[in-house]
Amino acid sequence: MESLGEMLKAWPAGRSITEQAERKLAELLADPLVGKLRDKYPELDEHTIKINLSRVYQYVKEYRSCSNCPGLDDCPNDFEGHYTLISCDSAYGYPQLYDRKVACKKFVARQKEEQVRSRIRSFYIDEKALQRGYSSDEILTNDLERAKAVGQLLRYIDRTKEQGLQEEGLFLAGRFGTGKTFLMCYMLHELAKAGYSGVIVYMPDFVEDLKSLMHEPGKLKETVDMMKETDLLIFDDIGAENLNPWVRDHVLGAILNYRMQRKPTFYTSNYELDALEQHFSFTSKDGDDLHKGQRIMDRIRPYVEVVMVTGENKRGRK
Repeated sequence: MESLGEMLKAWPAGRSITEQAERKLAELLADPLVGKLRDKYPELDEHTIKINLSRVYQYVKEYRSCSNCPGLDDCPNDFEGHYTLISCDSAYGYPQLYDRKVACKKFVARQKEEQVRSRIRSFYIDEKALQRGYSSDEILTNDLERAKAVGQLLRYIDRTKEQGLQEEGLFLAGRFGTGKTFLMCYMLHELAKAGYSGVIVYMPDFVEDLKSLMHEPGKLKETVDMMKETDLLIFDDIGAENLNPWVRDHVLGAILNYRMQRKPTFYTSNYELDALEQHFSFTSKDGDDLHKGQRIMDRIRPYVEVVMVTGENKRGRK
């Protein structure tokens, strides 16, 4: 539907604006949508509609557009994702027409999704895994072998929504490709919708980048502080990184020391806890150091609920 201005400009020459307006008024008065509006506001008479012709026309035009919505990106309304809403009230004994712009459901849904995404930071994680929404039924039926792990995860999400941030996080252990990262991304997205901030870090790439950050103390501090303060911190594929003493003791240790008893930390790993302790006890520089490995694990083991993720390897599966 063209705009009222365009419609009047296209009218044949020689006809008065009054004649054009009268015809458009007659069309609007015969429109079922205007009829419903007058039923809702009995005081809305022809004169009021006539002096507010442009507003009523805009209301009808945008209602028609929304009824055949082409999607937000192709929204034809003047204000993308919004439509005109009309109300009527009496002032000094005369009806007064008011219009306002109202956000449509699709626009509101997009805003909420953007707010969710703004609460999540990822380092070296595929953004698609974070952006795609999944239902709890879908993640449960995707692989019934991991149903027990999914049940633990869903209960944790519900507990956090009901009680607030938990002291304990989750430690997801299992073979390659069983969907541990996928489950953590689902949890992060669900809790971001509840208002919590989150960071997920792919450990092998993160550790390599940390080595270069040794020479950028300002950027290093900013990164570490963010991981200390975020509501939900996930170390993905921990145990697969090429560890050195500085990363273990001064970066990872500092983050975990700050977060324990404050905010939950989460992990995915191909190692179980005892094997992970052995991993932390050896570095390429110092060799075996059981004390240092135990010290890190003392900041992990008491603060996690272990979730064993079984199932088939889904990597490369179509």
